[in-house]
Amino acid sequence: MGHLSLPASKRNARQWKLLDIVTASFFGLVIFFFLLVFTPLGDSLAASGRQALLLSTSDPRQRQRLVALIGAGHHQKPIESCPADSVDHMPCEDPRRNSQLSREMNFYRERHCPLPDETPLCLIPPPDGYKIPVRWPESLSKIWHANMPYNKIADRKGHQGWMKESGPYFTFPGGGTMFTEGADKYIDKLKQYIPINGGTLRTALDMGCGVASFGGSMLAEDILTLSFAPRDSHKAQIQFALERGIPAFVAMLGTRRLPFPAFSFDFVHCSRCLIPFTAYNTTYFVEVDRLLRPGGYLVISGPPVQWPKQDKEWADLQAVARALCYELIAVDGNTVIWKKPTGESCLPNQNEFGLELCDESDDPSYAWYFKLKKCVSRTSSVKGEYSVGTIPKWPERLKRTPSRAGFMKNGYDVFEADTRRWSRRVAYYKKSLNVKLGTPAVRNIMDMNAFFGGFAAAVASDPVWVMNVVPARKPSTLGVIYDRGLIGVYHDWCEPFSTYPRTYDLIHVAGIESLIRSPGLRKNRCSIVDLMVEMDRMLRPEGTVIIRDSPEVIDKVSRIAHAVRWTTAIHEKEPESNGREKILVATKNFWKLPSTSH
Repeated sequence: MGHLSLPASKRNARQWKLLDIVTASFFGLVIFFFLLVFTPLGDSLAASGRQALLLSTSDPRQRQRLVALIGAGHHQKPIESCPADSVDHMPCEDPRRNSQLSREMNFYRERHCPLPDETPLCLIPPPDGYKIPVRWPESLSKIWHANMPYNKIADRKGHQGWMKESGPYFTFPGGGTMFTEGADKYIDKLKQYIPINGGTLRTALDMGCGVASFGGSMLAEDILTLSFAPRDSHKAQIQFALERGIPAFVAMLGTRRLPFPAFSFDFVHCSRCLIPFTAYNTTYFVEVDRLLRPGGYLVISGPPVQWPKQDKEWADLQAVARALCYELIAVDGNTVIWKKPTGESCLPNQNEFGLELCDESDDPSYAWYFKLKKCVSRTSSVKGEYSVGTIPKWPERLKRTPSRAGFMKNGYDVFEADTRRWSRRVAYYKKSLNVKLGTPAVRNIMDMNAFFGGFAAAVASDPVWVMNVVPARKPSTLGVIYDRGLIGVYHDWCEPFSTYPRTYDLIHVAGIESLIRSPGLRKNRCSIVDLMVEMDRMLRPEGTVIIRDSPEVIDKVSRIAHAVRWTTAIHEKEPESNGREKILVATKNFWKLPSTSH
């Protein structure tokens, strides 16, 4: 017991120890305060604090309570911002989670969404230095480097004319791997074989699009090209496309059908998209055939078309095209052009791939989480006229009632009434709601509940494009939208959308609560709070949201809008409209995380 021999008493020793502790703590707090205020430690600790808060909302019960409070308007504070490293986060294309999945047929690169309870409830911040995007049409050739500070494509593909870093901008010379001299010259070559001019072709699909220079150049021909590519090692190629103002979204041709109806695209294009069309018993070629209109054109440039050491793949590609009776229009260097037959598939009973027509019961337009089939879709399974050459040319087809509208009761009358209704509504939006439609501030638009595409048709003369979304649980009207010469996708709004953050200038939705409600029931399948947080993720800073719904729903939406940091105004509906609707117009405030640069 050595301490008993000390000359000082235990009591005095304790007093001195206590004083030492208090003094040390005081000076420690002072030093810590200076570290927080004057060094980067403060920012990093703040970020880790936000991360801790976000992790705390991953407790399903705590998250559910927070969502309920926000939905009821009892949560007065804004929803927390996500950490700085989440600026390009796409919940359903998260490589950290998806890397654990099967590589077979690129399953791991398709959509794989977390459950809402597994998703942090936070608002995606812009990157440090973010600026309001360059306006259309200047954005086609240059964007702010700070908005997507990812140099990988410029470093690797700059010599091919994809994109280059130029001062504070990324610039886009219009090139690609298969058209290093520019997409314009490449398109001029295609014009020798394809009726690109004159309105015969209107909707195109560009697979594995890079930064979408092909789709950007096709806009000058009045051809609306929807470009897609997966999230891949090049990082953010689709985000570059959307920042430029070119229609695009994230997708992967893997194990499922792409989210489009049958026979929707007049023209399908692949420029070194590296899709193995003849693999898996030609499953991918058959999927392209499902999407291509009868009489439409398929263009493949790059491997395996007359490509070194790919003789077998090239022979197989030609063989499957012959089996489906595609007409070979031309082989020009490494580019092949086919035309799909206009009638029912001439698929013979015997072919080297064992291909057969799908059953009569197969609906080739059903394409939301639908596994790819190895059979050929029957054109007779879709009623109506939709072949290239029989549907009206653009722009007449925009207003003409497509025969596919007849799939629903009184479909033709409903279509015509819907067109008139949205013409009135959009005129009212522009005149009375102080929205930026028709101005350079709006280029990329999403209509979350598009029905027949009436809203998109009403803004067709503006310098915009519209992603028409048809909810997967609603009537399948997307084929009608494509017959009009417009574009869109199927989607279920209880899941995040496949796009990067900050990619739309304006988001429009009529009947927001119907997007998440179980058909025929009054119960919601998911939370409107999560849906609005997802809308905020897609919307650019200073972007606009227009929501039409009942007064009760608009009141609820208005409460939640403050939590997602939107500035709102509620308006009466246009005088000619019947029903009890109100219209909420919201602006996303331009907020930033505290800068971490010193």
